[in-house]
Amino acid sequence: MLEKMKEIIAEQLSVDAESVTETSSFKEDLGADSLDLFELVMALEDEYSVEIPAEELEKMSTVGDVMEYLKNHGVEA
Repeated sequence: MLEKMKEIIAEQLSVDAESVTETSSFKEDLGADSLDLFELVMALEDEYSVEIPAEELEKMSTVGDVMEYLKNHGVEA
């Protein structure tokens, strides 16, 4: 799952996929703003066929947080 997440995140946030890790913070490490995060969530929802409510997104600050959320909602790695 991490490799696919890296691809999506790199594409959405215009960062190098190699710089994306599970501990990467969207705002501090990857420079994402709220619009970037909204677009990223839409891409992840499309890719994994899962809905990520805005209130849940606010609790997720790292790539690992999002991966954990997806796993907890039935998305296979």
